[in-house]
Amino acid sequence: MMLVPPTQEPFPVAAVDLAKVPPQFHRQIVADPTGQPPGTVVIDTGARFLYLVQDGGMAMRYGVGIGREGFAWNGDATIEDKQEWPKWFPPPEMIARQPELAEYATGMPGGPGNPLGARAMYLYQNGKDTLYRIHGTAEVLSIGQAVSSGCVRLLNADVIDLYDRVPLGTRVVVLQPSETLAV
Repeated sequence: MMLVPPTQEPFPVAAVDLAKVPPQFHRQIVADPTGQPPGTVVIDTGARFLYLVQDGGMAMRYGVGIGREGFAWNGDATIEDKQEWPKWFPPPEMIARQPELAEYATGMPGGPGNPLGARAMYLYQNGKDTLYRIHGTAEVLSIGQAVSSGCVRLLNADVIDLYDRVPLGTRVVVLQPSETLAV
């Protein structure tokens, strides 16, 4: 079974062999475990799921990769910017840890090699950029793992789907691992 992305993209987005992704992390409609109003995005960092709450007690659930130990973020935010094939700017702290990224201090253009993937949604808190993103990835094996520098990553086909469903101003609730939802 393959997850096939849209074809009207400026860069190729590879289809994903879903046999490489544990079934619980496949995009699916589930009973909403969040108790949040429709339209809210809830990220369960402990279970590695992102829920888009829908009407009728249901939610679209996506498998995600999250920040590794020491890089996680939690709290309430809103999506204040959305970009297709975004330019990536590694933060100074990341460049300090990985000096080879200094060449991208002024940005890496969007495209297949860009770590933000096909889409990015920028999380703000109290009008200020948190520097955390919900973004795409071509790294299939990172879904369900805690490996990123703090951002929440979805398969490129899934982030395109989510991007098309959420408007600017969408509320995002990021739960701590200890707040894992019962599913």
